[in-house]
This record gives sequence, structure tokens and C-alpha cells, in this order.
Amino acid sequence: MAEWSSKKAARAVEAWFRANARALPWRPEPIDGPRDPYRALVSELMLQQTQVSRVLEKYEGFLDRFPTAAALAAAPEEDVLAAWSGLGYYRRARLLHAAAKSVVERHGGVFPVETDAVRALPGVGRYTAGAIASMVFGRREPIVDGNVERVLLRVHGNDAQPKDAATQAWAWERAEELVAAGDAPGVLNEGLMELGATVCTPSAPKCPACPLKGMCAAFAQGRTEEIPTPKPRAKQKAWHMACFVVERQGRLLVETRPASGLWAGMAQPPTVEGDAPIDADDAAESVGVRAAGEADRFTHITTHRRVEIGVYAAELVQERAGARWVTRDELAGMALSNAHRRVFGLTDQQQTLFSER
Repeated sequence: MAEWSSKKAARAVEAWFRANARALPWRPEPIDGPRDPYRALVSELMLQQTQVSRVLEKYEGFLDRFPTAAALAAAPEEDVLAAWSGLGYYRRARLLHAAAKSVVERHGGVFPVETDAVRALPGVGRYTAGAIASMVFGRREPIVDGNVERVLLRVHGNDAQPKDAATQAWAWERAEELVAAGDAPGVLNEGLMELGATVCTPSAPKCPACPLKGMCAAFAQGRTEEIPTPKPRAKQKAWHMACFVVERQGRLLVETRPASGLWAGMAQPPTVEGDAPIDADDAAESVGVRAAGEADRFTHITTHRRVEIGVYAAELVQERAGARWVTRDELAGMALSNAHRRVFGLTDQQQTLFSER
């Protein structure tokens, strides 16, 4: 194994990324071409904890609807959540909305250039500020996300648990060394993320294709599957929901979820939920509907919860304050969680089932 050199490693990653970068709509061509900071912020927040394939489905449509920070700042939150619908982690959408408002109100609509000012925007932490500073403004700012941390742990043969505070501090130090030694900080940072996402993957890494394999301690030791040491997963809390889909003359009854908590402020049918299993008949009576039968039952996993959802075709017995009737087309354009898209029967099979009742 060759001796570790931050300069050689940085240049190897930069050269590899220039030759192997995936063509993605938020990346310029060539890869070190100019970037718009607002569009970079949108892509970075969308990509947090979300697969690239899902972001590809939403990114350009979101920017068509909100092409500038000013356009996003002026939009109602409901419209922002609707455009974000399907990406999950809706707190990110609210923070992006707040960041756009801050750009307009505190910076006159001009995206700030200084790293500290970028980091002061709502929802922007050290990683996102570093990504924008390096990729948009060419500053020597490091970044560490899960992909970068995994690459660094493996090349240095460090079997510490990722996400531990001490491990993250160590990873930021190594990332700082690399970005100080490299020629193009934005290309290097994005290249490290790309390397972790496509080559140095959590399992079955493609080591022969890695530009760092000659300096990688884990590869030399045959320990790439052991590093990093996985952190035991916290047990997810069980949550139960009984959702009653009421349809009348081609319209569905819709309510708005509470302003805080799971799927805050998003659309739902009349619903009863809690941490214990729910009796459907009692739940139906409590929300003023009569259940005609169970239409679906499924489990939806969130970051901290395992949500058991029972879906019931129902008819309205008592009018509900705050509820409204919407068409399926109107519903499809509303802020809906992925779970509620299934609950509402936005599939041909479920549409037929509900409309027959």
C-alpha cells in the first residue's frame, strides 16, 4: 500500500470525478462550471436523506414552480409542501422556504456569498454551507456527509462508529486536510460524495474502480466490509392510524393535519391515531363516519416510527368542521405524504374499490 498523501488523494479524486461524474440536472457542464447558489441550495436540501432517483423526479418541477428565492419566499407554505410532496422529511421544505424568505428579507433577494452568512440561513448547517461555499463560490471549505465519512474511515482504516461525535470531528479534520491540499475544492468535495455514493458504497464496494485503492488501508487489509463499524439502530416506535376515505360524487373529504408533529400541515382523510392499536368501529364513530370495510392495511416506515395504517372506505354521518371536498385531480396537487397518497387510493385498483362503495 502506498503511503497516504492528502495532495495525491485530492488530485486523484478530482481527476476521477471529472471523468466519471454522473450527468445530473443540478450539475454544470463542465463539472467546475458556474452554478446558481439558490439552485444549489435546493438540490442540497432535497438530496439530504433522499435517493437521487427520487430527487430527479422533483427537482426541475420544483424549480419551474419556484425559479428564484424571491418566488419561493412569496409562495404559501401549502404550495411549497405540495411541490415537495413525495420527497419526505418535510421539515426540509419548511426550512428551505424560510431560507428563501431570509435571502429576500435580509439580503435584498441576493444570495449571500460569505460562508458565515450562508450558514446563518435557516436549515443550513456546516455541511450545506460548505457544499455551497466550495461548489458555487470556490472556497476551500470541507464537507462531511455519510458518503464522505465512509470514504475517509476506509482509506484511513478507522473502524470507529460513524455519526459518533468524536468520529465526526475526526472526519472533518481529514476533510479539511484534503480540501487544503486539492486544486479545486468544489470538484473535490462533490467527487468525494460521488465516490461514496457510487463506488465506496456501504456494502459490496467496487474497490477496483476506486481512485484511492492504492492508498486505502481498509482495501489493503481486506476490511472494506467491516469498516465503518455499524452503529446499532434505535428501535422504532410503533404508531397506529385508522384513516377513513370518504368519497361523494367524485370528491374526497380532506382535512389538514396538525401544525406540528408527523406530516405537519399536510392533507389527510378523517383519521384517528395513537400509540396503541385502534378499533376501527370506535374510531369511525369518533370522527363522524361509518366504515364500510377495510380497503388496505400497510406499514409505513419513517425515521423514528413504524406506522401501522388501516384504510377504510367510509361514508360521512356527521359534518366535520374544517373538512372540505376535493376532486382527485385537486388532491394530487396538494401536500401529501407518500403514505397518504396510498391511503387516498391514488392507484387504479384503489380508486375502483373506493368508488364502488
